[in-house]
Amino acid sequence: MSSLPNTEIVLQILLSVGIIVIAAKYLGTLAKKIGFPQVAGQIVAGLLLKFLPFFSNYGAAEPNVVFAEANQFISYMAEIGVILIMFSAGLGTNLKSLIRSGIKSTVIAAFGVLVPLVMGTIMALCFWGFDGFGTLRFYQAMFIGTILTATSVSITVATLKELGKIKSDIGQAIVSAAIIDDVFGIIVLTVVLGVSTGNGGYLDIVIKTVLFFIAAIITGFVLFKVFKWYDRRHPHSRRIPIYGLGVALIFAYCAEEFFGIADITGAYIAGVVFCSLNDAQYMEQKIDINSYMFFSPVFFASIGLKTSLAGTDLTLIWFMITFVIVGCISKIIGCGGISRLLGFNWRECGQIGLGMMVRGEVALIVAQKGLSVGMVDSKYFAPVILLIIVSSMIVPVLLKSAFSGKNTGALSAGEKTD
Repeated sequence: MSSLPNTEIVLQILLSVGIIVIAAKYLGTLAKKIGFPQVAGQIVAGLLLKFLPFFSNYGAAEPNVVFAEANQFISYMAEIGVILIMFSAGLGTNLKSLIRSGIKSTVIAAFGVLVPLVMGTIMALCFWGFDGFGTLRFYQAMFIGTILTATSVSITVATLKELGKIKSDIGQAIVSAAIIDDVFGIIVLTVVLGVSTGNGGYLDIVIKTVLFFIAAIITGFVLFKVFKWYDRRHPHSRRIPIYGLGVALIFAYCAEEFFGIADITGAYIAGVVFCSLNDAQYMEQKIDINSYMFFSPVFFASIGLKTSLAGTDLTLIWFMITFVIVGCISKIIGCGGISRLLGFNWRECGQIGLGMMVRGEVALIVAQKGLSVGMVDSKYFAPVILLIIVSSMIVPVLLKSAFSGKNTGALSAGEKTD
């Protein structure tokens, strides 16, 4: 009889995970067909699943021990999903392109992080009130700003390819800046997370961050050489993705446990370590299979499950509207504005600003991290979701309009124009 509760928990886990995977994949596919990002459909799946009795208290106190244990297991799966997403993002980094991108893309990315961070923080303080620097409210506002720093360039890349502009000067500037933006965003998250959670003073956080990156570079260099040697001897070996995933999980653990750095930062850096391997694309494909089919849908559905719409009032509605507006214009001001000082004309500045506007899964991951450390309330997932949907819908339309007419940037040989 003592094993009966465990059996019930396992059965509930099987049922819960099965329902989540099917609902998330179906609604994700449906969302893609009607022009929305798949992520939006998977989040909506989570919102709808809250009506089921065993998901109704997801992320909150659950009196039913079977439901509570099953929901906790799903939370663990979602955490693994985040690690896989960030590891895959690191693997997809073009390190050579990053190095070649030069000072212009770096400056664009830096202001594309700084301006949304500042504007997002000020916006949140306007709603919540300013009670001094270094207070809990101030750090919570900084986390809102940190959420706005993330850029998702996938939709922009697809649009640029469709327009035949992906290899133009502007296209390359946008893609390079977006990659560097991710790196800067991770660093900002690391610092804000460390300071806001009281893991030491500013100097302590900076020292830990520097030590982490030094340790990551040294360890990464050694691991890269080992994997490169193994890659030459056993090309396309199925063991390489397995070993790589193991390293990513260990990097994630060590980052959080020994340096107080976000675990997702460790996973991302692990991906960057392996991104220059001959089999990096093969490794990314294998990781994406597990992530795309299983863990990622659970993560995005869990965001919907955690999103609290209860108690939504006029203030929150205004917050959502303002959050979306600030999220959109802050990238245009930050990336587009600084581009003018770097020698681009106003038309090109608008194209760069629009190209950097889209938000995606990284914004959700930052919000999720904020929730886990008590910096973000679950009700603020709704504004993030709305920003992702709105930016994903308007950017392709605005980019096509911005690139229409006069050609911008030098096209590579053989690249078609509309």
